[in-house]
Amino acid sequence: HELELETNDQIYIFTDGFADQFGGVNGKKFKKKHLQQLLISVSNEPIENQKNIINEVFDNWKANLDQIDDVCLIGLRV
Repeated sequence: HELELETNDQIYIFTDGFADQFGGVNGKKFKKKHLQQLLISVSNEPIENQKNIINEVFDNWKANLDQIDDVCLIGLRV
């Protein structure tokens, strides 16, 4: 894929590990749509804040459940 990017555009690349993590009140998967909404909601924050918020959301979501897969999420700003 080729994309034309402009200054301040952001790109996120991620594995399925975050979206597939079980947790929350009902022990369900986080899901890709929820992850996309999370990334949009933090996109105006500085990158370091994004990292901290995303880590906190993930930890709170899985709570005391085991992490079931590797989680890789990379964000960059052009």
